[in-house]
Amino acid sequence: MTAAFVRESPRGAVLSLRVIPRSSSNAVAGIHGDALKVRVTAPPVDSAANAEVTRFLAGVLGVSRGSVQLLRGDTSRQKQVLVAGMTAQQVVERLRPLLGGV
Repeated sequence: MTAAFVRESPRGAVLSLRVIPRSSSNAVAGIHGDALKVRVTAPPVDSAANAEVTRFLAGVLGVSRGSVQLLRGDTSRQKQVLVAGMTAQQVVERLRPLLGGV
């Protein structure tokens, strides 16, 4: 069973995110409805927060930066990202320690 914030796609796992820019640190901050809450230090200017989200998630999930692609929400706090080559279950397993057992 997977969490509500992630679903399978033919290219990998798609995550629904709620992004909080200008935070004091980068962190996975829990669940917000059906989205994974992610805090990033970058401001929402010139796509800096989007770049920081993809870089941070790549590090947390142990994949290359090129494997994490923004699909929707370029100018919104609600975003969808694709993690190419991973299943939804693999994403949940890697995030579980940060979420206290999804």
